[in-house]
Amino acid sequence: MPDRLKDKVAIITGAGSRAEGIGNGRAAAILFAREGAKLLLADRDEQAAQATLELIRAEGNDAVIHRADVTSSEDCRAMVNAAVERWGRLDILHNNVGIGGRGTVEEISEEDWELVQRVNVTSMMLTAKHAVPAMRASGGGAIINVSSIAALRPRGLTAYSVSKGAVATLTQALAVDHGADGIRANCIMPGPVYTPMVYAAGMSDELRERRREASLLKLEGEGWDIGWAAVFLASDEARYITGVILPVDGGVTIRGPAR
Repeated sequence: MPDRLKDKVAIITGAGSRAEGIGNGRAAAILFAREGAKLLLADRDEQAAQATLELIRAEGNDAVIHRADVTSSEDCRAMVNAAVERWGRLDILHNNVGIGGRGTVEEISEEDWELVQRVNVTSMMLTAKHAVPAMRASGGGAIINVSSIAALRPRGLTAYSVSKGAVATLTQALAVDHGADGIRANCIMPGPVYTPMVYAAGMSDELRERRREASLLKLEGEGWDIGWAAVFLASDEARYITGVILPVDGGVTIRGPAR
């Protein structure tokens, strides 16, 4: 179904990538452009966003780059204003920015804890804070936040897991608070997908294969899988869906221990 997002104005945060390849934000950006969105690519790293833009243009589509640090309220305000000033409205906000955080509460420093919460959670509050009034003025919209199944299955990444659980709760709060404005809010929880964020950290082939085997489908997840979920949730096909926490994980979270 082409043109699912035709003429919709969308902001994608974290639209670049930490390394070459297709991460969640880059995949969503390419797919949103294919589906006809008027697209603002927001990233703190302009070169990373430029690489995404070049991939979009290679397919005959286009987008606009906007440099923003989404931990800054003023940057978030300017980002939303840039989209509205250019296209006159805002229909979609897709939040992809996030960082990792290893260690238990004993091991992690207070400074690192606060950093993970600010980048992973507060940033999404700030983008929504400025996007919601613009969406309300536009007659409604869709917010998609990227969390992680680490919120459901903590595994030694305590700060990260807590932040991703907060993203899910924030999403549902947005759905409750702003449903009457015609604003839908949904959350994607990626499973063990193989993205630049993962392989830039030096994942071994053995661990990569174990992750694939953990899927009930015996498939390796990719950024494209997360991107396609975002396209659906942003589209009018999902007009009756809000407050949903959607694992995109090949069934990892429902797999019990081997007998």
